[in-house]
Amino acid sequence: MTSRASPPRVALDSNVLLYAMDINDARRGERAKAVIAALPAESVVLPAQVLGETLNVLTGRKVGWARARARDAVGQWLAAYPVRETTATAMMAAADLVAEHQLQVWDAVILVVAAEAGCGLLLSEDMNHGFRWRGVTVVSPFRDDVHPLLAEALLAGA
Repeated sequence: MTSRASPPRVALDSNVLLYAMDINDARRGERAKAVIAALPAESVVLPAQVLGETLNVLTGRKVGWARARARDAVGQWLAAYPVRETTATAMMAAADLVAEHQLQVWDAVILVVAAEAGCGLLLSEDMNHGFRWRGVTVVSPFRDDVHPLLAEALLAGA
């Protein structure tokens, strides 16, 4: 009997959460919901920064949810998946990423925390699709050509 390899751990960026909540684009929203539902729940990780960004967007001018509603929505994500905190070490590694690869600060923090959590994938449309750092590959789940690592993660949840 052969055992199947564990699926890659997957970190989700705030844009994936927001689309899954039907914020903005309906087509991307359906795709985000389908991808999240297909991933094995035990493989998903949320960097704490993602929850902060999600709360910020939900309460901002473009979405304008009441703060209590936004808090409850973020609380549902928090209850659904483990959350990884941002450490001082993660901030310094993010500063290195900003300097060396010109990433945005908060994107770099998310990527570092995903790496620290042992993720093989970071699902995001905000960073360069295919960018790889410390074992984490950034993949947009909204592309028509499904990245092989995402396909593997989705297959593991089937």
